[in-house]
Amino acid sequence: MIELAASAAGMDTTLSRRGFLLFSACAVSSLAALGLCEAFAANPPLVILDNAKGLILADPSRCVGCQRCELACTEFNEGRAQPSLSRIKIARALNFGPEGPSGGPAMRGIWGDGLVVQGACRQCPHPVPCATACPESAIVLDPKTGARVVDARKCVGCRLCQRACPWDMMTFDEERQKASKCFLCNGKPKCVEACPSGALRFVPWRDITREGPPPMASLCVTPAAAAKDCAGCHTPVAKKGARR
Repeated sequence: MIELAASAAGMDTTLSRRGFLLFSACAVSSLAALGLCEAFAANPPLVILDNAKGLILADPSRCVGCQRCELACTEFNEGRAQPSLSRIKIARALNFGPEGPSGGPAMRGIWGDGLVVQGACRQCPHPVPCATACPESAIVLDPKTGARVVDARKCVGCRLCQRACPWDMMTFDEERQKASKCFLCNGKPKCVEACPSGALRFVPWRDITREGPPPMASLCVTPAAAAKDCAGCHTPVAKKGARR
């Protein structure tokens, strides 16, 4: 059997020790490749590619802290100027209190470095934390932009999406008891248009969720119905349909 295989591979049928080892290595590699092919052909993993068509990139070095972006966001979405409801969040890196471990998470001294930082939704790829955590499936895909948007008719105000977002980019309207998030203003973000210093840009989407650690710990509890729907994708399946 080995001689036939060696002959088919163009090798000398009288195998030396070195030849046998070489042939064995080729055989092992071939079997591994077959296993990989089976994984991606016979039982291919389901990869969901419904990502946003774009995202907002922020450059803190150009931000002047005017907060026009926050006003433009809420004027377009709420019809009123209320920065607390803005989907883009402007903050200054100032650490109040004593120096040391209690002086803020970055521990950059009593005052911090004063840098103005813009918080913008990262338009997370699948599985989207806020959408996965929503028990009412109220965070849905906008077919026009690919961004996730909160369906206010379904939102019950439980705030689980807020706790699930590691970037703290969900907003909550206390008056209406509804959550909201950036949905890219139907493809033309008003915050980008309003920025006078070019500190915000609307660019083609890429996954930036791994470009730096999240600023806060998150708690994402997947509802039973959503977990059941995701089981076929995220649970390894052995041969003959038996779950591992």
